[in-house]
Amino acid sequence: MFKIAVLVSGGGTNLQSIIDAIEQKQLNAQIALVISSNHHAYALERAKKYNIETLVVSKKQYENPSNQILNATVNRHIDLIVLAGYLGILKGDLLKTYKNKIINIHPALLPKFGGPGMYGHYIHEAVISAKETESGCTVHFVNEAVDEGKIILQEKVKVLSNDTPKTLAARILLIEHKLLPKAIALLANKTNNSIQN
Repeated sequence: MFKIAVLVSGGGTNLQSIIDAIEQKQLNAQIALVISSNHHAYALERAKKYNIETLVVSKKQYENPSNQILNATVNRHIDLIVLAGYLGILKGDLLKTYKNKIINIHPALLPKFGGPGMYGHYIHEAVISAKETESGCTVHFVNEAVDEGKIILQEKVKVLSNDTPKTLAARILLIEHKLLPKAIALLANKTNNSIQN
């Protein structure tokens, strides 16, 4: 079974989309662990509801959370680490050990509107300020440079003339919920096929 760890920081709607895809047999994978950067993330409640193991690795507790995440994922034989609204920056041995096995979903069309400081409403504010006609979301591999890893999948939405950061974010989130499980399925199928061949 293709085992994934999902890293979260907030409400966990993207985590829920992965859980739903597994439950509906659209994704042949198991969420073996949910790691949160804070104790109050509602995503932890979502995980507990489905009896998924949870772990909190916060910057307050650990100087280098990436090392704790590495230990937790290696010990559980995780195949893929999925960042689903995770606000921390991963670094060091974690990135080397899981090279091309860590993915992130970003609510913009990378390479535009990525990099340090580009997260949440800041992205959508920047898109609207730049008078962009389209935005969307991107699933990409994670490497040392923030939001610069190889793109796996992208989907676009139109930016409407009356959009606010909030309305744009809501429309993009709906696409994120479809795109993230799709990207995981692609990688799971690739891994499963290479094991069988």
